[in-house]
Order: sequence, then structure tokens, then C-alpha cells
Amino acid sequence: MIAGELKSKIDNLWETFATGGLTNPLNVIEQITYLMFIKDLDNSDNSRKKDSILLGLNDYKSIFDGQVKIDDELVVNGDELRWSTFKDFAPKKMFSIVQKEVFPFIKNLKNDEEGAYSRYMKDATFLIPTPGLLAKVVGELSDIYDLMDEEVVKQNNLKNEDKAKLLNRGDVRGDVYEYLLGKLSTAGRNGQFRTPRHIIKMMVELMNPQVNDKICDPAAGTAGFLVETSEYLQDKRKEEIFYNKENRHYFHNEMFTGYDTDQTMLRIGAMNMLSHGVDNPNIEYQDSLSEQNSDRNKYSLIMANPPFKGSLDPDSVSSDLRKICKTKKTELLFLTLFLQMLRVGGRCACIVPDGVLFGSSKAHKSIRKVLVEDNNLEAVISMPSGVFKPYAGVSTAILIFTKTGNGGTNKVWFYDMTADGFSLDDKRTPVKENDIPDIIERFKHLDKEIDRKKTEKSFMVDKKDIVDNDYDLSINRYKEIEYKPVEYPPTKDIIAEIEKLDKEANDALQELKALLKD
Repeated sequence: MIAGELKSKIDNLWETFATGGLTNPLNVIEQITYLMFIKDLDNSDNSRKKDSILLGLNDYKSIFDGQVKIDDELVVNGDELRWSTFKDFAPKKMFSIVQKEVFPFIKNLKNDEEGAYSRYMKDATFLIPTPGLLAKVVGELSDIYDLMDEEVVKQNNLKNEDKAKLLNRGDVRGDVYEYLLGKLSTAGRNGQFRTPRHIIKMMVELMNPQVNDKICDPAAGTAGFLVETSEYLQDKRKEEIFYNKENRHYFHNEMFTGYDTDQTMLRIGAMNMLSHGVDNPNIEYQDSLSEQNSDRNKYSLIMANPPFKGSLDPDSVSSDLRKICKTKKTELLFLTLFLQMLRVGGRCACIVPDGVLFGSSKAHKSIRKVLVEDNNLEAVISMPSGVFKPYAGVSTAILIFTKTGNGGTNKVWFYDMTADGFSLDDKRTPVKENDIPDIIERFKHLDKEIDRKKTEKSFMVDKKDIVDNDYDLSINRYKEIEYKPVEYPPTKDIIAEIEKLDKEANDALQELKALLKD
């Protein structure tokens, strides 16, 4: 979470745009996104070049090397397109280079009409009106990145600042970006609540993506799940990916798919993925619940926080979804969709509102029955209501399951998360209490969970018990409260104490009456 000086700097940046004449929040967030992308592009290019050398490949060609063609008439020195170069130029020169060279450069960076990046950058517009405003914004963003590096140093207990700059600042950058997005007045529109970065990271850790996974988020937003997954793979599976030509191609072009219906989010998502080392993700405009979505039995891993409690036109929903799940509730329709999009053996981790766990409607019971009877429901992680504050106070849970098509549920693991490392009020300040490391550790060793009592933080529940409870998946249905006996003194002692107190009260009353007579 963002706090202290970093929060103040971001607030100042937002105010700088307002005083500079750019007041539309959506325009502001887009311009900041473009500039952050330009900065990340410089950092990413340097990092990938170093990685290529360290891996002994020496095959990485910098996008800034030599003379760079901007358009049919303009060729410039690539080095001046770098953030690290133009940030030190005088305002007028900086403005001219960014407007006439850098911005067209990033718009045409992936000159492939089929690529996500090209599609969503074509209509991007540079809106910063004056050299003075650009210079001030670039300076403030540079300060913000310096503070992000300091935060990385602190979080990783590093002493060498240069070392921190070689580390991925994804967590902190993600928090910064989420804080920026939180300034949009559209927060929570159509049931869309941005997923906190640490929750995304936990879910990725739980699912442990592999090099051969085909991964999708059907409600991608700014591509947070896809970005974090790419980060995880680049950290944990770097050699498997980058030493193997086929794996490297697959990682950059086929592994990641994200769908959304918001063009701005798609543009941001595409830039987010590219700046995190994925060259050509499949980031598409698509209503995942509609007939437009023909993806069936395709993905090995889905991670998502789909919109819930949003507005929905039933006629816009795919007919095969309506046949299975007759409801207007988006959270139930998305669960049904996930099962259809997954291939057999495919896994899913998704966030759902608590109502999915215990809702009494036919549709609620039906989808829970499908998860338990026809597939392998592995885990239900109950999260506290403050996780999505300040945007929403909704109570949620994480469902983890594997598509089998023929059952497989034997025992379901339940975990009662009560703390996520931040206060559960609107301020969301860091606190010591944090169940996330424990959740990850226990989930990775489910064999040790078998004998846990239902009075503990986590425990196993037999399928039969779930069936007998009408497929209710709320943890309170199975959690047992441990009552500790309280010992009281003998009755005669209590009576004696009462009589003593009564006598003392009576004596005091008589004394008071005597004083009044005087």
C-alpha cells in the first residue's frame, strides 16, 4: 500500500496535471501511463540486455540502438528516445522530442497490426499541452521512481541501492499504479473492484504457474494477474524460458490472454505487459460472457477477479452459458464460463463474493454442486471484508479448483484469513498481522492439513459433509468454536459476597440519612 512521502508525491503529481490544465481524470491516468511506460521501457531494455549477457546468450538487440526510424521522413538517434536521456533536456527541447519523436516511437513500437500493443496504441494521443507541464511531470515521476527504488531496498533489506535497481519493482510499481487508478471516479463501476497487488501475488504463488501453461484472465482490467504471473515465471523459471527458443517464443506470443470491454484498460494492460517483458500478449476487446467468446477447453490456468453485482443484459449472455446457469448474477456466470474455458486438467483460482458460497437460489446451489460433484474443488480461502477497501467493503473468498469433468473432490481445504498485512479500514496501513505466508505454506503441504481440528485457522472438510449441507461452502458452516470452561466460586461463597456487599451498601445508606438529619 502507498503511504508517506510516496503517497504525497503521487498526490502532487495529480495536482500538477490539474494546475497545468489537464483535469479529466481518465486523460490524466492515460498520460501518466504513457510516461510510466516510456520510463519502464528504458529500464526494461537495460535489464533484458544485462540478462542476455548474464545468460551467455548475447542475442538481445536494444530497441534504442543506432539510428531509429520514427516514420517515413524522420530518423533519429535512438539514445535520445530514452527517458534517462531526455529527462535532463531543457523543457522546450524535451517537449519537442517527446511529442515528435518519443510518442510516435512508442505508438509504432510493435509495427504488427495483429499485435495487442499496436491495436490499442493506434488511437493514443499525447495531450500534455505545454513544455513546462511536461518538464514538471517528468521531474516528479523521476522522483517517484527514486522513491520506489528506496521502497524496494527497504522491503528486501538491501544495503546496495544499485542492487535494488536490478530487482523488479513490480510490487511497489503495482501499488503506485493501483493508487493512481483509485483516483478515478469510476472505481467500483459495474462491480469492478481492483485487486490488491499482494492478493494477486498470493494467488499466483498458490497456483505455481509452469512454463507450458496457457493462461487467461477473462476480466483482465489492467492485466494485474497476467503481469504478476509473467513476473513469477521470469523469476522462478528464467532459465527454462530463456534458454529454450521454443519456450521463449511461447512466453512472448502465446502464453498470456486477457479480455476486457474497456478500451482504456486494454491499452493500459497491453503497455503493462510489454513493460514487464512480454512482447506480444493476447490482450483483446471482448465481452467474455457473450457469444463473441468462443474459447472452450482451451486454457490450463485461469486466474481472475471477475466483476460482481454489476449490470447485465441477459440477452447479451452466451446461450450455452444460459443453458447451464440461468441467472443474471455475473459472479455465477463467470464461474460457469471458467469451467467451459478450461481444458480438462486445467486449474482456476478466482475471487468470488461470499454470497456464492452460501446463496440459496437454484443457480447458486447448481454451480456449487458442479464444482464439488463434477470437478475437483480444492480450496476455499475466506478473506476479510476490508481487503478491497477503500473501494468496497464486500466480503470475498478465493476458490481454487481443477476441471476434471468427472469429479475428484474428496476433501476441501478451508482457510479463515483474518489479516492480510494491512489494516482493514479505509486507510489500509501496514500492520504486523499477516496470514498470507501461512496460507501459501499450508496450501503447499496439504498432506499436513488432514489431521487439523476444525477449531484451527485451516482444516479439511469431507465431501460428504459438504453434500449433506446442501453444498454450502461458507467456512462458518464447518468451523468449530472452542469453548473454554470458566470456573466460578461455590454458590455459598457468591451468596456470602452478595450479603457482604448488601450490608456495606445498607450501612452507607444509614450513614447518609444520619448526615441529612444533622
